[in-house]
Amino acid sequence: MSLEQSKANATAFYDLMFNQNRPAEAVERYVGATYTQHNPAVPDGKDAFIAYFERMSREYPGKRLGLRRVLGDGDYVVLHCYQQWRNDDDCAGIDIFRFDAQGKIVEHWDVLQRIPGTAANPNTMF
Repeated sequence: MSLEQSKANATAFYDLMFNQNRPAEAVERYVGATYTQHNPAVPDGKDAFIAYFERMSREYPGKRLGLRRVLGDGDYVVLHCYQQWRNDDDCAGIDIFRFDAQGKIVEHWDVLQRIPGTAANPNTMF
């Protein structure tokens, strides 16, 4: 699979899972036979991922994810995201996905940082 197709798949996966609140369908379409999770708050595996994001959908109705950058290198795709939550708990996030030879997501890392109300510089986080 081409790098451009992997980037498109990572983008579609996150939109379906996060914005459309359909994690089971996102996993069925875009995740490989295994799913290794490096976020310490989310258990390994596809079923655990689905359960986690189904709970997030219930607890955070109206959550949104906007992509600011999509980068790729070999089997890896990186998403620079703006995550909108309730109560002004918005975050800047970096998600890294590794794809297998069939073009399916098999591994994930992420880091999140709350967007503060004020900053020590005039730059945005995006």
